[in-house]
Amino acid sequence: MQKEYKTITSIAGPLMVVEGVEGVKYEELVEIQVPDEKGTRLGKVLEASEGKALVQMFESPQGTMTEGTKARFLGETMKLGVSEDMLGRVFNGAGKPIDGQPEIIPEKRLEISGKAINPYSRDYPNDFIQTGISTIDCLNTLVRGQKLPVFSGAGLPHNRIAAQIARQAKVNDGSDFAVVFAAMGVTFEEAQFFQAEFEKTGAIEKAVLFVNTADDPVVERIATPRLALTCAEYLAYEKEMHVLVVLTDLTNYAEALREVSAARKEVPGRRGYPGYLYTDLATIYERAGRIKGKKGSVTQIPILTMPEDDITHPIPDLTGYITEGQIVLSRELHRKGIYPPVDVLPSLSRLKDKGIGEGKTREDHSGVMNQLYASYARGKDVRELAVILGEAALDDIDRAYMKFAEAFEDKYIRQGEYDDRQILEDSLGLGWELLKLLPKAELKRVKDEHIEKYMNE
Repeated sequence: MQKEYKTITSIAGPLMVVEGVEGVKYEELVEIQVPDEKGTRLGKVLEASEGKALVQMFESPQGTMTEGTKARFLGETMKLGVSEDMLGRVFNGAGKPIDGQPEIIPEKRLEISGKAINPYSRDYPNDFIQTGISTIDCLNTLVRGQKLPVFSGAGLPHNRIAAQIARQAKVNDGSDFAVVFAAMGVTFEEAQFFQAEFEKTGAIEKAVLFVNTADDPVVERIATPRLALTCAEYLAYEKEMHVLVVLTDLTNYAEALREVSAARKEVPGRRGYPGYLYTDLATIYERAGRIKGKKGSVTQIPILTMPEDDITHPIPDLTGYITEGQIVLSRELHRKGIYPPVDVLPSLSRLKDKGIGEGKTREDHSGVMNQLYASYARGKDVRELAVILGEAALDDIDRAYMKFAEAFEDKYIRQGEYDDRQILEDSLGLGWELLKLLPKAELKRVKDEHIEKYMNE
């Protein structure tokens, strides 16, 4: 039963207070009728207690007034109509098509807030997903059901990397694969770039795009990742697909949360973000995973820009607690003109060991990964030493490591935007080529039989 109220007592920014309400629930949808306006505006209940409801408007509050405005509580939460026909389509942050094609006929309507996967029902992530980017596939392997964020900074090419991963990602066992891409608070130019990239390469056929631009309502920005994940869960657990969800930019999402929190006059936490930022981010990240008895999986790559490149900022800091590792982008490599500028040493995939090895990737994968990482770390140390002492102070082995570090950045990390190295063997083969720059006695992390087999190919 829909109830209508004219008892709106205050409006502050996107928030309005309705008094004298009964039976109103958290996150319930509200239709707002402004005097002399033909259509209605949409909102949702943020808080309901003691006969008062705090309603957050999805659209601009411009023109609203306490006198004469009506609020109708609809008795249901926000839902997304889902169907396999969503593949190949572009939607806005409210789930409405923006690609000029007709609305889809939904198979069912699902609540966007979703439910966390029961820990008992979770299946362990242990199957490799190929992104076509060597520094991820070989050194920080992405596994089905994992959440692996990309930590970037202002001006770094995270959008190009996001589009590249979404374009190239695939599973090697022939299973159905789909990409759900959600952009939050992006500029109109960035929104056009993502859409054009997907259409140009034909990747849109197996993708669903949700685009929320910077001039769209703040509340819509908070709903966008939940719409994307609801769509992904439907495709994964009901249509048995392996779904990769790319969310960019989570920093814009957190800023939207902070804006709404300030409008609610809540006591701010660290750097002005709400105290529940950790919990809120967890409701997004923890929707990745695999479920026992279901073939599909939801894998997440959230992308966030670290304000002032500060990895201790609340957004990357809290994200690191919830997710299984991180891919860190380097400003230093970007200045050298290296793309993608992945900083290998602080990057980490905590589940990589579960997705590699014989039967999954290749028997030498683990050894090559560890040897490349250790050799590059030593090469960087030697390079810093050479700056202080001069190259003349280095011995032959140190010079070999320094040469290796330069070649590793120039040939291994550097990769063209359309050079996808789609076969993992390409990345492993390139790794062996670079290891030839070092004396065999230094290769302590690879097995002798693998050196014999792959070093002489």
